[in-house]
Amino acid sequence: MRTRDLIEGVLNKSSVFKSKEKLYPEYIPPELPHREKQLRELALLFKPLLTEPGHISQRVLLVGGIGTGKTVTARAFGREFSSLAKSRGINLEYIHVNCYRDRTLYTVISSIAKQVGMPVPTRGLSAQEIYLGLLEFLEDENKYIIVALDEFDYFIDFAGSEAVYFLVRTYDEYPEYTKRINFIFISRNTLSLSKLDPATESYLLRNIIRFEPYTAKELYDILDSRRNLAFYEGTVSDEIISYIAEIEGRDTGGRGNARVAIEILLLAGEAADSEGSPRVTLEHVRKAHITVNPDIAILYDTLFYLQLHEILFLLAAIRTLRRKQQPYVRIGEVEEEYRNVCEEFGEKPRKHTQVYEYAMNLKKLGLIEAKTSGKGYRGKSTLIGINAGPLEFLELKVLDILNKKIGERVHGRTH
Repeated sequence: MRTRDLIEGVLNKSSVFKSKEKLYPEYIPPELPHREKQLRELALLFKPLLTEPGHISQRVLLVGGIGTGKTVTARAFGREFSSLAKSRGINLEYIHVNCYRDRTLYTVISSIAKQVGMPVPTRGLSAQEIYLGLLEFLEDENKYIIVALDEFDYFIDFAGSEAVYFLVRTYDEYPEYTKRINFIFISRNTLSLSKLDPATESYLLRNIIRFEPYTAKELYDILDSRRNLAFYEGTVSDEIISYIAEIEGRDTGGRGNARVAIEILLLAGEAADSEGSPRVTLEHVRKAHITVNPDIAILYDTLFYLQLHEILFLLAAIRTLRRKQQPYVRIGEVEEEYRNVCEEFGEKPRKHTQVYEYAMNLKKLGLIEAKTSGKGYRGKSTLIGINAGPLEFLELKVLDILNKKIGERVHGRTH
């Protein structure tokens, strides 16, 4: 086939997407399901910028794991709040700095300066001198800014306590200036703050907004909203959305990561396009899930090398988790199911001590999670969970291997 014909064939092929970029990480949607509370808290904390601009310099800390909506919430808030400020005659601008890329005080301040349109010399000035120039520039332009320092953990680790102190205490150092710089610090947790001096740590913890991992129901709403923006009607069913939400939902054994859930939806759509399918199927989702979790493919390769009763125990864990619809179940419940599985496959169940050993071996291999029960559980028990991919898909894989192993053994006996 001629190169031109090949390219035209791809270009003319129909797609399930009407606007694929609505699934990209940098896209800021018009609404943020289940982050309304955090947006309200941000609006309340930054309200003085509209009622009494220049009277206070606000600092707010957003804390939560990866994919919990911190960055998109900060960006959406910054976009809308600065627009509202301008409609009221206040020259407010939102600035976003990624501290994974800009980790030093100099590069962070330079990035802020460039984004507000201040000319920055390529060499010769210290971070403090550029910052002083920034304060002057904002005065001359009568401008206010909200600066979001994303991946703030990296800045603390790399730049150190003194750099953080310098930014946080700007107007203690320069009291003669109008308070025009405000901060949103975005961090995965508060542990990194313990590396700061106690006064700075306490200052940053004063206004804290927390972001919890998403539940399956919350992820469903997020994915439903993105589906309507990104896909043609009828190409992605509710079942697909629900399936992805349950893979990633914190309450259904996932990490509660919306970023990964949206990426699975994007990759599943691309898989459908690549196969010329008019709609996204569960198989497309399974392929996408393995792509975003490459460890799963490696884990699946280890299944065949497990002992027979380790596989029987793993199957029991999968079935118990699927039945209970919980991220973790007690080992006693799995052991009870293990006895049923043994009966199903004509095997004599092992005693508790041996079963516990199977669980610990599977944990070492990364196939299951095993932890001691804590708050919310009566008495102490080992809790079992599985994050290695969709449980339905994993069960099919385990059953396939079990049947092969048992078939091989039976076949061996007949010779």
